Amino acid sequence: MALYGVIGDPIAHSMSPEMHNAAFQECGMDSAYVKFQVRKEQLSQAIDGIKALGIKGVNVTVPHKEHVMPLLDEIDPLAEAIGAVNTIVNENGKLIGYNTDGLGFVEGLKNIADEPLEDNSMLIIGAGGAAKAIYYSLASLGVKRIDVTNRTPLRAEKMIEACPFDLNSGFLSLEAAENSLDQYDVIIHTTSIGMFPHIEDSPLTIKELKEGCIVSDIIYNPLETALLKQANQKGARTQNGLDMFVYQGALSFEKWTGIFPPYSIMKNTVLQQLGGQHVNR
Repeated sequence: MALYGVIGDPIAHSMSPEMHNAAFQECGMDSAYVKFQVRKEQLSQAIDGIKALGIKGVNVTVPHKEHVMPLLDEIDPLAEAIGAVNTIVNENGKLIGYNTDGLGFVEGLKNIADEPLEDNSMLIIGAGGAAKAIYYSLASLGVKRIDVTNRTPLRAEKMIEACPFDLNSGFLSLEAAENSLDQYDVIIHTTSIGMFPHIEDSPLTIKELKEGCIVSDIIYNPLETALLKQANQKGARTQNGLDMFVYQGALSFEKWTGIFPPYSIMKNTVLQQLGGQHVNR
């Protein structure tokens, strides 16, 4: 049996095992995916254990996505640029780190976009780890205009300046972003504002939203945030974070096995498991 897993702290509420094991079963693969609670001080030993036990691959969640990087044998260039790893592939004892978070978001966004993503003007709300993964992944695929708004400019400006890909990008205050929403085809919210239990909160007002644009919120607890409710009322196409979560897992699965898993099985499994839980991975 091939063994896979997820490492993090906390890890108890991760739904990745259910999602991946459903995919392994559907594919008829003799494989299992389990969760491992790993504290910060145990991380180096855990990475050694992956090699020693012949674990084929793992996902990495908080707080280890950055700290794990120096412990690996090789880092994919996109993960290197993002500065975080969420997927490790054990290639005959050589541990290679990837980041499928941003690319998972991209795959989900493609599902509701009417035109190639690179033809869209985009605004990202937030400048944390998820924002950086999404921003760099979109930039790596050739999206030419991606602006960023954030409560504090410094982190956003650093993220923009450090991007290794060629694109047109700038920082906007939240007020400036609110006043210029009609310039964007895609609005992407990446912060925790509006997440359960604070479901009435919204990151900004969307009075100037362009009709027919896409509004994507990476939160999926609740499945429809206050931001998405408002966007729906203004005629936008909306998307929650469920597709990003499932696609990042599916892309990890593909890295490990060479097989793209049954997406619908994975998504339905997560929907069945949700039940208001907070999700790490």
